[in-house]
Amino acid sequence: MQLTAAVAQTATVMFDTAATVARAESLMHEAAQRGAQVLVFPEAFLGGYPKGADFHIYIGGRTLQGREDFKKYFDAAVTLDGPELARLAKTAGREKLFVCIGIIERDGGTLYCTAVYLGPDGQGEGRVLGHHRKLMPTALERLVWGYGDGSTLNAIETPYGKLGAVICWENYMPAMRMAMYQQRVALYCAPTADDRDSWIASMQHIAMEGRCFVLSSCQHLRRKDFPMDAMHNRLPEAQDTLLMRGGSCIVGPLGQVLAGPVYGEDVLLTAEIDTGDIARAQMDFDPVGHYARPDVFQLAVNTAPQRAVHLAPGASTSADCP
Repeated sequence: MQLTAAVAQTATVMFDTAATVARAESLMHEAAQRGAQVLVFPEAFLGGYPKGADFHIYIGGRTLQGREDFKKYFDAAVTLDGPELARLAKTAGREKLFVCIGIIERDGGTLYCTAVYLGPDGQGEGRVLGHHRKLMPTALERLVWGYGDGSTLNAIETPYGKLGAVICWENYMPAMRMAMYQQRVALYCAPTADDRDSWIASMQHIAMEGRCFVLSSCQHLRRKDFPMDAMHNRLPEAQDTLLMRGGSCIVGPLGQVLAGPVYGEDVLLTAEIDTGDIARAQMDFDPVGHYARPDVFQLAVNTAPQRAVHLAPGASTSADCP
């Protein structure tokens, strides 16, 4: 099947979620005008990637200012059932686009780095089709983001094959990749904040290893996009300083780079792809099929939701109490 895939390389409007939603809608419309059926946005696009922030956290101590900084970041996050995603889902339906967008998700008192799937619902409308919470926040991300669990590993069905997301350095987790390959992901989305040269080599490796199309999107973020008083950041003051230089790309199932990488500018990359190339590539390699050795190697994946509280049958909650 022939289709056009797109990846958006741009920046969050930091601490202005409504403006970021509007930017996303504009890019969705542009992608549709260019014939795209699938569009991927960067990691943490809604809510923002807190580049350089430390929230005044140090071993054995926190500060009142750091807590205020966290509240500001917390307030910019979105919920899965909130108006922001409902609006973007409606736009996805109108534009007939399947969208993977990185968000900072607010759930109770915890923030998660999450990839959300949006798309047409078959009734002429759009809806949230699923989501994946980042399993392993990297380094100091663990100070402000919670851990996802295996219950959000599911890829979603599209007319073009399975679409799933693996966020940033989750792509360096071999077991995570195998869990996605086992689902026969055709469109492997890799929203990221990694703009290093080595990232492209990783995306090519994953495309060849998984025999899938890889769509990777990273922000193009400059100092002027990040408010000076934001979260006690450790960033240079020169407004044109690159904080994230992009490097978004689209890669085919034999590792061929079909679009990008582009650095240092906003861009909407597109590539014409043929999903039949997946079967052609699998002729000599299928990581969970004829090239697997389940008699030697097996992977167990726990897909059960991990909850802090499990109520026993018949137990009452506070809502049941008089």
